[in-house]
Amino acid sequence: MKILNCISLAMLFVFHSACVAQQKKGSPQPEAIEPLPVSNGDFTVDYIMGKFDPATHPDFIEIPAEFADKAGRLLRRDAYKSFTAMREEATKDGVVLKIISATRNFESQKSIWENKWNGNTILEGGVNATTIKDPSERALKILLYSSMPGTSRHHWGTDIDLNSLNNSYFKKGKGKREYAWLIKNAHKYGYCQTYSELGKERLTGYQEEKWHWSYTPVSSHLTSLAQSALKDQMIKGFLGSETAIEIEVVEKYILGINKACL
Repeated sequence: MKILNCISLAMLFVFHSACVAQQKKGSPQPEAIEPLPVSNGDFTVDYIMGKFDPATHPDFIEIPAEFADKAGRLLRRDAYKSFTAMREEATKDGVVLKIISATRNFESQKSIWENKWNGNTILEGGVNATTIKDPSERALKILLYSSMPGTSRHHWGTDIDLNSLNNSYFKKGKGKREYAWLIKNAHKYGYCQTYSELGKERLTGYQEEKWHWSYTPVSSHLTSLAQSALKDQMIKGFLGSETAIEIEVVEKYILGINKACL
């Protein structure tokens, strides 16, 4: 499995480098978006499930406070390198991009999930999850915007939330300009809006998140690995985890993303 993973990753990086070389003049410099090498053997099921400490992982870096809403946020070095190049271009165009969420490992996601499950954190629309007695219905309500531990793309260090966690923010004024800039330019740096609007093009998964962007030169490989190696039965170790199998959380949520991000 490790050999196949390394071969697949090597082919991915060769393909990405070729695509960068074909970009038209005036687009970002290749060195600004080409992925950095990753440590051999790191892309395992445990990695996908966030069962590691990103603070001590050699492929991760702390995001400077001026680029984020607070100190201590972490991101993969390759994703961070491309983000800084993207942010520089955006700033020149009068758009400020700020990371308000980045890497969260299994334990961090477990805390978020269980606080919602227990009613300590009220859900969107003022709903207390404890009023929903059926476990699967309760899980589905939380899954509108929050991932089960072990299934979040924020485990991977490739995904970031930008500027606001409210879709309405991006529909007018400054937020609308920021979103329009990202739609037009983020792909040049390898970033893609993970959760597009639900509909014919995306039938399952989380609600639309205009703020959630993924660094696809790495995340597309991890998505493929999740598809082949991660099973619903592996999603456990937190309150409500027994619902993962019935909900089919791997197929419908981990893989239920914007097809442009594959």
